[in-house]
Amino acid sequence: IIRGWAPQVLILEHEAVGAFVTHCGWNSTLEGISAGVPMVTWPIFAEQFYNEKLVTDVLKTGVPVGAKKWCTAASEEDIIKHDAIEKALREIMEGEEAEERRSRAWNFKELAWKAIEEGGSSYCELSALINDLRSYHALK
Repeated sequence: IIRGWAPQVLILEHEAVGAFVTHCGWNSTLEGISAGVPMVTWPIFAEQFYNEKLVTDVLKTGVPVGAKKWCTAASEEDIIKHDAIEKALREIMEGEEAEERRSRAWNFKELAWKAIEEGGSSYCELSALINDLRSYHALK
C-alpha cells in the first residue's frame, strides 16, 4: 500500500512499464518524456489539452483517448467510453507504429537527460539564470 503520493518517476522508469496513462499535467508530461515512456493521453482541463498536442502531434510519442473538452461536471456524452480506452491502449502497445512511438520516446529521454548534464542546454541556461540573479543581488 502506498500512502500519499506514489513515486511516479521510479514507477515510470521501471522496465515493466510499457506505457503511461496520463492526464497530461505538465509535471507528468515531463516525467513521461524523461522516462522515455509512450503515453496514453487523457486531459481533463486547462493546459492539459495543449500538453496532449505536444505529446501526440509534435513529439508523436502518445495516443489520445479522445477527450475533447474540459471535464468539470461530465455529462453522459463527455465520458470516455471503455472501447476508446481499449483502442488507445492497443495502439500504444501493439504493432509497428507502437514500436516507432517507443523508439521516439526513448530518443526524447536521451535528449532530456543530455540537456541536464554539464554543458547541456538546460544546465547552461539554469547556470546563466543563477549568475544573472547573483549579479542582480550584487548590485543592491
